[in-house]
Amino acid sequence: MKTDQPIRWGILACGGIARKFADDLTHAKNGHLAAVSSRDIKRAQEFASHYDPSVKAFGSYEDMLSSGEIDVVYIASPHGLHYEHTILCLEAGIPVLCEKAFAINSKQVAAMIAKAREKKLFLMEALWTRFHPSIAKLQEIIASGLIGDIKHVVADFGFKAEYDEEARWFNPHLTGGSLLDIGIYPLFISKLLLGQPLEMKATGVMAPSGVDMNCSIATKYASGATASLFSTFAAQTDTTCTVYGTLGKIYMHPRFHETKGMTLTIYGGEETVMETERLGWGYSYEADAVQEDLHAGRTENAWMSHQFSQELMGLLDEIRSQIGLTYPNE
Repeated sequence: MKTDQPIRWGILACGGIARKFADDLTHAKNGHLAAVSSRDIKRAQEFASHYDPSVKAFGSYEDMLSSGEIDVVYIASPHGLHYEHTILCLEAGIPVLCEKAFAINSKQVAAMIAKAREKKLFLMEALWTRFHPSIAKLQEIIASGLIGDIKHVVADFGFKAEYDEEARWFNPHLTGGSLLDIGIYPLFISKLLLGQPLEMKATGVMAPSGVDMNCSIATKYASGATASLFSTFAAQTDTTCTVYGTLGKIYMHPRFHETKGMTLTIYGGEETVMETERLGWGYSYEADAVQEDLHAGRTENAWMSHQFSQELMGLLDEIRSQIGLTYPNE
């Protein structure tokens, strides 16, 4: 693909997160929305009506994938459909950016990666937080040695959701539960900063539908660090992350996974508040990363590698095993 050729994005499934991603493509450096698809053509047309008149609407995923109108697809369907839809796109020869959680379990993720490698096509999990400027600043501060060695990470994500067994958050057939939906963010930040845990213990409180309402996780790492991670649909939490080091700490402002700022505290010294950029909702950064990889002919991203996603899903599998959460469609 020519490096000066704008990337044409297609969106599969027209839900709320798809709207945010589509909005943010206006901030992407060398790409634009070209097509959207839904199983309901009217839904696709309504979605497309919010954007440039050139955006095409399809009432079939297959029709969009075979149209010749797109270079890459963003999959925005519920977790439980990610495997099916990723394979569909890869079989059609279209590179994929698939929303988190990448799939339901490690077996599905392994099959998705194997198919991408077989087809020599790009595949990445859309864990947008990884590409935010705030994460780059966080890593820069840690690498500088200002806070010393990391000893503990605390991260939470919670909001109060009205219980409805048919809603995506609580429906086991739609892979509901706080862990895969929002608990993945605290787990991600701990893995990014500390790597794979040596030990992990999880406990959960289940909703009447059988998915997790609350999930609490404690981890230990080879470095001697630990982490306390929490997600819930039962209460509004601060949704912050604090990284405690031997010399200081970094407090990521709410909501930490999309924050525009953080506070650095050196023990016995000053507090420094730092602001970081966030264009729009914050999704254009991952789009830019995908576009750069496609122009360079790469089939995976170095920051959000296949191995990272495979290991992250393995941790989610282990947590679900410990809290007794299984899904009917796995």
